[in-house]
Amino acid sequence: MIEKEFGRLVAQVDERNERASQALAQALRDAFSEDGGKLPRTLERFLGDQDALRRLVADLFDETRRDSAIGRLNDLLGRHFDGDGSRLAQLLDPTRLGSPLYQFRSEISKGFEDLAGRIQALERVADVRAAERAKSAAKGIDFEDTPERLLGEIAGGLGDAIERTGTLPGETIKAKKGDFVLTVDPSRTRGAELRVVIESKDRTLSTRQVIDELAAARQNRSAQAAVIVFTPQHAPANVDPLAIVGRDVWCVLDPAAPDRLPLECAVRLARIFALDALREEPVEVDVVAVDQALDGIRTQLSTIQGMKASLTSITTATGAGPSRQSARSALITASHRDAFDTAPPSAGSNGSSGKTRSACPATRAASASGRAAVGATTAT
Repeated sequence: MIEKEFGRLVAQVDERNERASQALAQALRDAFSEDGGKLPRTLERFLGDQDALRRLVADLFDETRRDSAIGRLNDLLGRHFDGDGSRLAQLLDPTRLGSPLYQFRSEISKGFEDLAGRIQALERVADVRAAERAKSAAKGIDFEDTPERLLGEIAGGLGDAIERTGTLPGETIKAKKGDFVLTVDPSRTRGAELRVVIESKDRTLSTRQVIDELAAARQNRSAQAAVIVFTPQHAPANVDPLAIVGRDVWCVLDPAAPDRLPLECAVRLARIFALDALREEPVEVDVVAVDQALDGIRTQLSTIQGMKASLTSITTATGAGPSRQSARSALITASHRDAFDTAPPSAGSNGSSGKTRSACPATRAASASGRAAVGATTAT
């Protein structure tokens, strides 16, 4: 019984599978059959001779048709972005009362107005201070700051020393003329102190006033030459960029755009004038020092002559020939050392550098004559 039912069930399953297989084959033939299948017919309609797909795409993206996708998109973008009446223009217009940028523009405008008011107030205060400063001595001090750095570089390259002296008194009582003093390298002046005084002026002066100002500055700072530095607005007409007036050099320095070259040329020229003045100093001979040196030499000669006579007598009495020459040499060496160690000091030792330089050659000549006389005396 069971076997019979199982056989019948298998037969039903096989029958159903066969029908399903035939239905699937028929569906596939209806869809994909080359002879009237749905897919070939559809492909033929869109991609074949009828070319329906091309027409569909052309209609979809036709800009001339308002019902096409491109037409609808253009209409939508035009309403939101095109022209002053667009939605975006209304939102971004800062002058439109209802736009989001209107409040932002109002706040920014108010902030700029407050800032402009503060700047104008600061400018008014700065103008008042500048006017007051222009009337005071602080104006000149400000201009002195401009050449100070350049003068330091110039002096360092020359081996000289620079000092700012505008606030320091000089040789003249209660006088502070001379803003800077350049001291020339002593190795180039044979020990003499040579100075160049430098004045900086940012006010207009006549030629006579400039000459008098530099003369007073040279005297106050014991300088041999002078340099005056003007601003372009206050420089005389013939000073561009520099001019030589006597032993003084005038030059122009723009504080807004300082140029080192004119100032360096002016300093070098004034330095040459100072060195040239050193050669023109008169030569002085310290006669008193020379007389004192000669008196000392004469005294030593008398002493040496007495010692020689005593030595000769001792040598003759003892007959010590070989030791005579040794004793004479020792005596000569001692007398030379004593004669020049005990020579009176020259008058130049009191601090006058000019007399010390002038008296030394004469003293050395007198000393040389004394040594020659000592040698001649001992030789006999």
